[in-house]
Amino acid sequence: MAKHLHLLGACGTFMGGVAALARDLGYRVTGSDQNVYPPMSTQLAQLGIELIEGWDPSQLDPAPDEVVVGNALSRGNPVVEALLERGIPYASGPAWLARELLRKRWVIAVAGTHGKTTTAGMVAWILEYAGLKPGFLIGGVPGNFPVSARLGDTPFFVIEADEYDSAFFDKRSKFVHYGPRTAILNNLEFDHADIFPDLAAIQRQFHHLVRTIPGSGLIIRPRDCPALDAVIDMGCWTPVLFLHDADSGVAVGREEEGSTAFEVIVAGESCGTVQWRLRGEHNRDNALAAIAAARHAGVAPAVAVEALSRFRGMKRRLEPLGAVAGIHLYDDFAHHPTAIRKTLGALPAGRRVAVLEPRSNSMRLGAHREALPASLQEAERIYLFVPEALEWDGSLLEAELGDRLFIARNMAELLERLPDDLLPGDQVAIMSNGGFEGIHGRLLAALRERHGESA
Repeated sequence: MAKHLHLLGACGTFMGGVAALARDLGYRVTGSDQNVYPPMSTQLAQLGIELIEGWDPSQLDPAPDEVVVGNALSRGNPVVEALLERGIPYASGPAWLARELLRKRWVIAVAGTHGKTTTAGMVAWILEYAGLKPGFLIGGVPGNFPVSARLGDTPFFVIEADEYDSAFFDKRSKFVHYGPRTAILNNLEFDHADIFPDLAAIQRQFHHLVRTIPGSGLIIRPRDCPALDAVIDMGCWTPVLFLHDADSGVAVGREEEGSTAFEVIVAGESCGTVQWRLRGEHNRDNALAAIAAARHAGVAPAVAVEALSRFRGMKRRLEPLGAVAGIHLYDDFAHHPTAIRKTLGALPAGRRVAVLEPRSNSMRLGAHREALPASLQEAERIYLFVPEALEWDGSLLEAELGDRLFIARNMAELLERLPDDLLPGDQVAIMSNGGFEGIHGRLLAALRERHGESA
């Protein structure tokens, strides 16, 4: 009989991926969450994984063989207390994944404050295009794959390496468990103010990751990141490849301003031109890192260039939602000032409009408040949704943003104002790391009603 694995917090992207991988490994998998919600609940249901809503201890009857505990659960939670009282074996998601799967694989880990999901999606697609059939676990759905996690058929496994903590009993970053042979360190800034007191604390976790990479491995990183310089200066035993180094690394050759095509130079030689629909320097840099990682796994850069020219992007990364009366809407996961700035800078020509929900823990706590106005400079109009949970006054931004800023205290107020304000040619970026109360579909519907267009 298959072993029974129960997941607490199964509807998060990471834990949902663990559930799918466990099922493919032959486990009987069940799970629970405070709110059983799509899209992960739908994906898990399609896999035949039973989901329970809430934290009633009865979900542990009969006792599973092991419980995987998501990092959203803490002491005092009824099911956690029952788990500990009954002595049922348990592990964090990252530790379970490392033990059951990653120790046997060539792990390609993508870490950094920004770009993890997109870069991991690019690496997985390059390997797939090259015929290597990798496994992967990514915090989003790559456009070239129908799922966010799979076992794969070869030793290669691509994982989005998150610096958030592992569980209530293991405050190390998730990525410390993964043991990568190839590691991309995209960038490093202060974030996750709910668990890290300062940048130095995050740098220490990144150095723990560096300590786990073998001498025959590879670290891929940008040259112009002082925060990563400090991490490497703590000690490094692995070769480092720099992006934007035309002589020995991976760099950009010919590129027209605003173009979605760029030449790739690897170790001084041209390897072709990526031609795709993605926009922005950040996506170009993500592509360079993905090409370098795939090269370390044995994929020729020219093949990687071909693959990226067929890359469809990621869900919720400047994802086009549609256009009504010449008003173009995009959905983006941006929730850090740097990501917000890069997202706005990547919009096509036109009046740039930012619709922002400051929902992340760091945003809610006010850790990024002072940096927020500068990140919004590319926007000619800014609509800030200020929920009750925000622990600072959104009106503090008015002094720097002036009459470009409109503050909405509830969704009804925002949806009443937006359809009348938007003009033909506007490029509207809707930015949140959550569902934003379904504004995407609701705004499209309101615009269609206003302009007399059908869906």
